[in-house]
Amino acid sequence: MEAVSVEARNIELSYGTTKVLRDISLTVLPGEFFALLGPSGSGKSTLLRLIAGFNQHQAGQLLVGGRDVTGVPPWKRNVGMVFQNYALWPHMTVAKNVAFGLEERKLPRDEIRKRVDAALALVGLSEYRDRRPNQLSGGQQQRVALARTIAVEPQVLLLDEPLSNLDAKLRVQMRHELRRLHDQLGITTIFVTHDQEEALTMCDRIAVMDQGVIQQIGTPEELFDRPVNRFVAQFVGSVNLVEGAIRREAGRSVFASALGDRPLPGAMDDREGRVELAFRPHAVIVHDEATANPDALELEGVIETGEFLGEFVRYEIRVGESRIIADQPHLQGSTRIEKGKIVRLSIPRSEIRLI
Repeated sequence: MEAVSVEARNIELSYGTTKVLRDISLTVLPGEFFALLGPSGSGKSTLLRLIAGFNQHQAGQLLVGGRDVTGVPPWKRNVGMVFQNYALWPHMTVAKNVAFGLEERKLPRDEIRKRVDAALALVGLSEYRDRRPNQLSGGQQQRVALARTIAVEPQVLLLDEPLSNLDAKLRVQMRHELRRLHDQLGITTIFVTHDQEEALTMCDRIAVMDQGVIQQIGTPEELFDRPVNRFVAQFVGSVNLVEGAIRREAGRSVFASALGDRPLPGAMDDREGRVELAFRPHAVIVHDEATANPDALELEGVIETGEFLGEFVRYEIRVGESRIIADQPHLQGSTRIEKGKIVRLSIPRSEIRLI
């Protein structure tokens, strides 16, 4: 089946006087693996259910494959949804669960058997066809739910936090499995999650949502490297944010903040006034000696804590009246910097954003 696009145009949705979705506009490309990422209450699941047809918007348009599906009931949209709790029938076998949607569509018995066999083979559960859901692991139940949805050959696959009920190791395994299935099928897929790692590792593009508003849409790299505001910077990865003001002094930009007055690396930005300095913890380089690098923001601070996290050590460093988080790679045999030690910090100009 040919992949289709999904487009929202100025969607508004309210429950009574409470606005849940505010002027939502986005386009999911044909065959794209797209994520709706945000905290609880951000509107991401509401938007997914709206695409499925379980919610109705009060304003705007929703198009699937260029066709306006506003007001079209769920069973006529050719959209398949996998729910967070999988919604499997406990008294039915795996095969009967997968066949359920096909039987509702009154397909011929031979066609149903063919599609069930193909869907179970695709998710690697052919040998479990006669078991019931309570005889399966969480990951296997999720794959049954996927097979049931895939079997009806939807134009769009909707996934509502499908990994949230799995343990950490199985979540990683199923991330790869979902991506493999997507690449094999080529179906347009929209994935809802509150887990930034899931979105960053699996999806082609991501819409970050908060309070019913899309804050930014971009590739994982774009969101991580170039967040447009404080919310995106904090929600997508860890970040150091320092409030302050930029002034021009003797032809240079000086950043005044709780860090003290610090000259910014040359040619970084010509703006003046209130801003926030943003940089990721892994971009902070910790030195014993000052480097005097003109292409970096140079700071001096005192180690307050050092948290060992396996691949790296996360240091909290007091600089002036502010605190900076620095993630330093841990190599075998290396030792943590002791508390109270004075260190020099260097943040390359290319890693600093002004928000």
